[in-house]
Amino acid sequence: MKRIRNIALIIAALLVACSSLQAQKAKKELADYIKPLIGTNGEGNTYPGPAMPHGMVQIGPDTDMKSWETASGYEYGDSVVIGFSMQHLSGTGIPDLGDFLVMPSVGRPEFKAGTVAQKDKYGNTHYIQVPDSGYCTRFNHQDEIVKTGYYAVRLPEHNVLLELAATERAGIMRFTFPKTDKANIMMDLSHVLQWNVKWSNVRAESKTLVTGYHLVQGWAKERHLYFAARYSRPYDDFVIMNGGKRVYYNTARFRSKYESAGPDLQYYTRYSTKENEVILVKIGISAVSSANALMNLDAEIPGWNFDKVVSDARKAWNREMGKMVIEGTEEEKETFYTSLYHSLLTPTIYQDVDGSYRGLDQTIHKAKGVKNYSIFSLWDTFRAEHPLFNLIQPDRNADMINSMLAHYDQSVDHLLPVWSLNNNETWCMIGYHAVPVIADAIMQGIKGFNYEKAYEASKTTAMNHDYDSVEEYARIGYVPFDHENESVSKTLEYAFDDYCIAQMAKKLGKQKDYEYFSKRSMAYKNIFDPSTKLMRGRDSKGNWRTPFDPHGYIDDMNKRDITEGTNWQYSWYVPQDVKGLIALQGGKEAFCTKLDSLFMEPDKDKVEKGSEDILGRFGEYWHGNEPAHHVAYLYDYAGKPWKTQNLVKRIMTTQYGNKPNSLCGNDDCGQMSAWYIFNAMGFYPVAPASNYYAIGTPCAKEVKVKLGNGKTFVTRTVNYSPENCYIQSVKLNGKEWNKAFIPVEEVKKGGEIIFTLGNKPNMNWGIEK
Repeated sequence: MKRIRNIALIIAALLVACSSLQAQKAKKELADYIKPLIGTNGEGNTYPGPAMPHGMVQIGPDTDMKSWETASGYEYGDSVVIGFSMQHLSGTGIPDLGDFLVMPSVGRPEFKAGTVAQKDKYGNTHYIQVPDSGYCTRFNHQDEIVKTGYYAVRLPEHNVLLELAATERAGIMRFTFPKTDKANIMMDLSHVLQWNVKWSNVRAESKTLVTGYHLVQGWAKERHLYFAARYSRPYDDFVIMNGGKRVYYNTARFRSKYESAGPDLQYYTRYSTKENEVILVKIGISAVSSANALMNLDAEIPGWNFDKVVSDARKAWNREMGKMVIEGTEEEKETFYTSLYHSLLTPTIYQDVDGSYRGLDQTIHKAKGVKNYSIFSLWDTFRAEHPLFNLIQPDRNADMINSMLAHYDQSVDHLLPVWSLNNNETWCMIGYHAVPVIADAIMQGIKGFNYEKAYEASKTTAMNHDYDSVEEYARIGYVPFDHENESVSKTLEYAFDDYCIAQMAKKLGKQKDYEYFSKRSMAYKNIFDPSTKLMRGRDSKGNWRTPFDPHGYIDDMNKRDITEGTNWQYSWYVPQDVKGLIALQGGKEAFCTKLDSLFMEPDKDKVEKGSEDILGRFGEYWHGNEPAHHVAYLYDYAGKPWKTQNLVKRIMTTQYGNKPNSLCGNDDCGQMSAWYIFNAMGFYPVAPASNYYAIGTPCAKEVKVKLGNGKTFVTRTVNYSPENCYIQSVKLNGKEWNKAFIPVEEVKKGGEIIFTLGNKPNMNWGIEK
């Protein structure tokens, strides 16, 4: 009992210290407003562990290793923790990573997590962790501290305090043990989230250095990762388990107990500890080699100063948060800065400190003069996250584009990335959405990459005859449903991507290409059904999909025309030509009436199989998934911007917040969060590469943006309150502004925009063409 009280007192002291710091508002830093637990409960799929901006390491707890609903590995509602691993995805709908899980214990060590399979009402299999049947163990949120750059938790069944911190390519763990002769620190090389380790090896290089590797076949089909772990104290004993059996010399034939290889490896170091003795472990990772993992580790954490790693991370995040400074309530600040934090976690750096990285071709490359990035969730992030990068970190976005071009060079298909995960293409989602990222940067004049090469890669990708019926789409003007799944969504998204290529072609003086891709960008008209006023699948002979259920959500992707949605939702995805869509609907009044019904469609708040993680529902508008993110702004184009203002305010105040359950859908590598950031400022990039924003309504009293070009742009709101959402007037740099759109160049020139709000619509504002 005395030992338990001692560790509990340490946790209590840490909690009191944190509360004291929070109470001292005069000393509060921007990083203090970041709440990493936001999005960890429910559908957000974020993780709570520490990470650096765009860091390759995201060290943190895993509470679930098999459920698709817990793609980040951590669910706030769980009460059992499996262990603490080195890498996590932020907000995705598919699990992966969770590499090199570490778990401390006291007493007899365990080598299997301990899981039981259960089925839900949809027939999906879920795995729950059962304490006492493996190394997983109970924990309590009262014993958990989650801050920017720092995570701590007490494990009561072992009376161990664990603390975590991270650099870009390494993590450090600090364990406080009770007095015992059986203090264990175990690593499970077979642990990953959802998928399978195909091979691994481990070597005890000395009593304070262990190296190893594993090859994972999962969402990323061939993922190599190496580690090097340094221990602050020599171990008293070292044991490797291979396939559930201890590796040792049994006198029959010599076998080293200090190294082993196989698909199911664990090892532990054991210590005899004094009361409250601290042991630290620091781990570097690399996709190249164990030697490079050690190089990364020694470069980034050369000593054993845990607190300095935490402090350096906080300084880094304070710099990032300082790019956008807001005035607002505590809740608004916590929501805003956590959204910015989540937006700046991904894509991640994917190279060692010497620039070397494993490429898409599985060979080793070296980035020269740029940083190589990976984890491109482009179906999501082209919409708002990369446009946000163009505002506040264009240099990083240029490096990300260079990384996409390196992917293109290494691709046997000569394709830009679709959804790349480290050195792999997952082929997840649809479209060729590296194109709008590139086009938006070129149209804004972002420097740091070769425009001609980027254009060539975009055009070549869009002309690939093997990729998802692009050849037939280009030939007949749409993707036929009898030849390709998700045909309606693919037609619409290809058309937008083609618009982006057309804009690049025009800027680069390629007139014939401009005309060709402009024509392709109008393909949406070929699947517009005049009888239903909706987008509808057609077969290769031109026949409409029959029977047709415009509201049906089909879970089987091989039998559906729509990607993660319904025909009703996707029928509004024509951001490149909203004027043309309005004309097809019969004019502005008919368009608005039809759009109104989307938000009021009865019974569409019911959750159907396959859409369990898409919430935030207003009728058939589902904010929890990306195809809806531009829809509220369509009223701007139809002359009724006050409807946009009302909807944006409703979404911002009901679908975001500062609690663990405050995200209504997968954060998708920061896209959901980037949507919030733009809407706090009062505008949104409906059509990246168009060089304008659509105006919504500001959802912060003031936002001061330090632009990547060195200038400052400020949005200020007069009469800001929970009740006021309607724009009464706008001034841009002192001049009256009566348009519902603002050119990107006006923002990037710096200056200020002042919104005056009221509680009733001003139907005369925002209707100027």
